[in-house]
Amino acid sequence: MGLPVRISLWSLIVLILCLWDSSSGQIVYSVSEEVQKGTVVGNITKDLNLNVQELESRMFQIVSGSSRKYFEVNLKNGILFVNERIDREELCVSAVRCALYLEAIAHNPLNLYRVEINVLDINDNAPAFPVKTLFLNITEVALPGDRFSVVLAEDPDVGSNAVKTYKLSANEHFSLDVQSGGEQSVSAELVLQKALDREKQPVIRLLLTAVDGGKPPRSGTLQITVNVLDNNDNSPVFSGPLYKIRVFENTPRGTKIISLNATDADEGLNGEITYLFNRHGQEKNLDTFSIDPGTGEITVKGEIDFEETAFYEIRVEAQDRGQSPMMTHCKLLVEVVDVNDNAPEISVTSLMSAVKEDAELGAAVALIAVSDKDSGANGRVSCKLEGNGPFKLKTSYRNYYSVVLDKALDRERASQYNVTITATDEGSPPLSSTSVITVHVSDVNDNSPRFPDRAMNVYLKENSPVGTLICTVSAFDPDEKENARVSYSMLENPSKPVSVSTLVNVNSVSGEIYSLQSFNYEEVKTLQFQVQATDSGVPPLSSNVTVNVFILDENDNSPGVLPPYSGQGSVNTESIPYAAEAGYFVAKIRAVDADSGYNALLSYHIAEPKGSSLFRIGSSSGEIRTKRRMSDNDLKTHPLVILVSDHGDPSLSATVSIDVVVVESAGEIQTSFRQLPVKEETFSDLNLYLLIAIVSVSVIFLLSLISLIAVKCHRTDGGLSRYSAPMITTHPDGSWSYSKSTQQYDVCFSSDTLKSDVVVFPTPFPPADAELISINGGDTFKRTQTLPNSEKPKAPNADWRYSASLRAGMQRSALPSPSGSCSTLGAHGGVISDAGSSGCSGAELAHRVQRSWRC
Repeated sequence: MGLPVRISLWSLIVLILCLWDSSSGQIVYSVSEEVQKGTVVGNITKDLNLNVQELESRMFQIVSGSSRKYFEVNLKNGILFVNERIDREELCVSAVRCALYLEAIAHNPLNLYRVEINVLDINDNAPAFPVKTLFLNITEVALPGDRFSVVLAEDPDVGSNAVKTYKLSANEHFSLDVQSGGEQSVSAELVLQKALDREKQPVIRLLLTAVDGGKPPRSGTLQITVNVLDNNDNSPVFSGPLYKIRVFENTPRGTKIISLNATDADEGLNGEITYLFNRHGQEKNLDTFSIDPGTGEITVKGEIDFEETAFYEIRVEAQDRGQSPMMTHCKLLVEVVDVNDNAPEISVTSLMSAVKEDAELGAAVALIAVSDKDSGANGRVSCKLEGNGPFKLKTSYRNYYSVVLDKALDRERASQYNVTITATDEGSPPLSSTSVITVHVSDVNDNSPRFPDRAMNVYLKENSPVGTLICTVSAFDPDEKENARVSYSMLENPSKPVSVSTLVNVNSVSGEIYSLQSFNYEEVKTLQFQVQATDSGVPPLSSNVTVNVFILDENDNSPGVLPPYSGQGSVNTESIPYAAEAGYFVAKIRAVDADSGYNALLSYHIAEPKGSSLFRIGSSSGEIRTKRRMSDNDLKTHPLVILVSDHGDPSLSATVSIDVVVVESAGEIQTSFRQLPVKEETFSDLNLYLLIAIVSVSVIFLLSLISLIAVKCHRTDGGLSRYSAPMITTHPDGSWSYSKSTQQYDVCFSSDTLKSDVVVFPTPFPPADAELISINGGDTFKRTQTLPNSEKPKAPNADWRYSASLRAGMQRSALPSPSGSCSTLGAHGGVISDAGSSGCSGAELAHRVQRSWRC
């Protein structure tokens, strides 16, 4: 009944300690050694005031500094139970108190609790003697009261379960004196009660029994054989039964620590003393210390380590050299003084394999346990973190620390940190040790894909086949893995009538953009769309880039001939009088090209007959004129094939066939026209349109001329000085050129036709803001709209030199003009078409232009 009462009392004490420690962050349990696996230690959830339902969500765990996991917690009910067999003697050897320390950790928020479990000793070991039989040589002259030491028993158990007493078998010569308490362990000595008589009993056999204090008690026995010797009747005597000495650990070998002294009242060999260690049960002491048999000096033989043994108990014997030697013994207690010879030890327990870069401040990363095998100030340790990393050290309990996040993380700047922990003790001089833990930073999707530029310009030739690679877009995401895997897609613009997905397609993986149709520069000159790059993170992030595709013109359009020579496969007929002079205007070929730039720049040539000596054509104007006067040897009909070519590569062309008929007089020309009723009707219609155009242009010309004169008349002389005087140069063939300042204008003029054209254009091309002026009869003119900068052509087309009315229906007429007036040139540049003026020489026209300018 005594054991249950004792256990109940111990449980009550443990319960009081647990209630007290839980409020201070530490709870204490007790458990007996050798209990079965699964034995309940306590309800840790209740003792820590935790909610059982939160154990799994808060990742509740038990962390032990030992490599073996003796305890575990049931997360369903919060019960702390034994997980492995516990052997107290293996854990704590001979220590009186044996305790295991655990850390209970709960996350979100982080709470650390100190759990101390005392391992209670049970009487699972019986006392044992180091030898089975002990032989004692005792002289027969020994007096009653003499004492003789015996071998002591050893018991791994502690406390009440250790050796408590010794018992000696019944005999008439010896009794047993048991000593306990104080600084000495329990020991026993044989005390002679009755004088020995070798002749009566030379050998005495005794049985010594060691009994521990367990319930039930355990015991061990030793057989003692006493050999009764003769003659020597005085035993050596030490100056004291107990000696004490303090020795520093790490004392060099060979250092003398003490000299023992014993005396013997006998003389001769019976009085000479030899010192020796009692060898029974002192094997470790024999490895550490040695004794001089003659002098009794004890010196250091091996290594003294406070952390292994804090004190030594040495039994020394003094024996004389008599024939029947007699001996005595004493005890030497050697206390080892600790020195600071052990650096602190750092144990790291990682709580997270990797820390997310968006982890909250204060999140625990690792648990640090620091220990020092030294004692006192030599064993007191302080800990700190080195460097200026994003972590700090937080004290949890005594030598336990936690590494917590102190600053925000950014994986793109640093994907891992090497955290250096330094532990330093308070010894003199202090010792320190370091430990480096690597903290990996895991990625979160906090970066959008990035394009090198917000917009990119690419060029694509028109008529490129479907599936042509236009360009490749590429976005970079500084994140990693799935957060950096980028896919590409097209963005639709609801405001545009045509879906961009019908025009181009983007490869979602590579970012290559391909065309889904062939583009025509004449229909589409630019194409703008947006490509979106999206990563695979959760949630996904994206960014856009604007792609401007400029369609490059290709020479894919042949020149088109304007009426009246635009009929395909038809042969046009023109008549000229036999008396026509050199430079006589025959016809004017007008053509346009749908391309742009040099692909639309046209030139005119006579393809057939090659090397014609009678006719010539202006390569840029398309005007066909005679080279010389007619002769009787010339043919009456001259078939001409006019080739109109652009400047593309390769060049495209169109041809016009004209038969030039030589007639005797102008009357025959009219008669020939009357013989063509269809052309007469056509001519009448065109003449009506031309008349309307001439009237309109004349009105506009007059209004513009009046405005120009008014503006120029109101200018001051200083204003006029800013402009250089115009220069008009006449040429022998009847043409003239007009220039102002640095601009040079070439004017083509003829006085031999009913409807002559005056063409003024700069060399080599007109300025972008040139005004197109068309003069039709009288003194009126029409000034066309100035081209804006955004519509400036790359190179002139064949139709830029003509006004809209001329392109619509102007045709050559062989009828002489009844009027001999000459139009005044009042434009700064462009095209001047003089309709209905003839007989005006180049000098007269130049004179009128200069006069108009001076006004």
